[in-house]
Amino acid sequence: MKFSANRDVFSEAVSFAVKLLPQRTTLPILSGVLIEATESGLTLSSFDYEVSARTEIDADVEEQGRVLVSGRLLADIASRLPNAPVQFSTDAARISVSCGAAKFTLLSMPVEEYPSLPEISAESGLLPADSFATAVSQVAVAASRDDVTPVITGVQLEIGDTSLGLVATDRYRVAVREIDWDRGDNASGETSTALVPARTLQEIGKTFGHSGTISVAITATDERELIAFSANRKTVTSLLIKGNFPPVKRLFPETVDNYAVINTADLIEATRRVSLVLEREAALRFTFTIDGLTLEAIGSEQAQASENIDALLTGNDTVVSLKPQFLLDGLGAVHSEFVRLSFTKTDNPNKPGPVLITSQSSKDQAGADNYRYLLQPNLLLR
Repeated sequence: MKFSANRDVFSEAVSFAVKLLPQRTTLPILSGVLIEATESGLTLSSFDYEVSARTEIDADVEEQGRVLVSGRLLADIASRLPNAPVQFSTDAARISVSCGAAKFTLLSMPVEEYPSLPEISAESGLLPADSFATAVSQVAVAASRDDVTPVITGVQLEIGDTSLGLVATDRYRVAVREIDWDRGDNASGETSTALVPARTLQEIGKTFGHSGTISVAITATDERELIAFSANRKTVTSLLIKGNFPPVKRLFPETVDNYAVINTADLIEATRRVSLVLEREAALRFTFTIDGLTLEAIGSEQAQASENIDALLTGNDTVVSLKPQFLLDGLGAVHSEFVRLSFTKTDNPNKPGPVLITSQSSKDQAGADNYRYLLQPNLLLR
């Protein structure tokens, strides 16, 4: 094999191919990047049986062939090459990479032992890339990071004919968002679901966020179910998580009469300041009255804190205690100048219900998007 390629294009392609590979793998062969040179250019691929990445780039190919090389090592090298064309060639098991005055010699990995990449079925629909990336960043923050219960480490995609819903939960909070999408000729009037690992979906959102349109394909065989996202000559596939996602959307109230509207930045900064004195896992107390909002933290005998900020309250005075980081996660996902905190009720008048966070365009106008973030009752430490 022998080819030359643009340094920046080659480096970006290698970086994309290795981005989703695990830091450690039980099979060293899976840490490799497969490079295939044909008359039409280069294809770079990676696959660890759960996630695959594949990208095509232009190159001046002198000798066609395929080679497997350590992915992260090649990515480190490619990112530090000087600004000159990359010259790549193989001689038996040795790989030569040169760029300007820099030269590297690497050993290839046994390409015949590398698994075949998964086959992708026909396109299921099209997504607007910017809306999808925003929705993923808003919702995935609520997914669990505890692998003991894999089903809640994912983001559930609820696929209709004209809309795509995203839902995530870690038992203590729930985040949901809905965006438009085009199912084209695949429209059936029915809703299907796909449970995608949150970490993978976050990387897909970042990678394809400026791609214009993302093509989505869902493949189901006897052995596996996977989902593929493609844009700009790049494709990522992921195995779907098996299991039943909890029916958390029914926890959201239809209407709430008791709520407060606050400047989002003011609430974020006040929460960060007052929580400085808290011990780990402790909660902040939020007192909402007609006069505004008071935040209180009782960290220890040596450190306490409180702060008052403006808040426009509708309904009754309310006191709730919230985990600061979970609140900040929700506030950071509300992309609006103001935020609405709605206080739901429970059968016990002495026990506050879940707090619903939504965007607010102004003090008296609800936000344009339909993002909702719910802090569950068992999170409200009093």
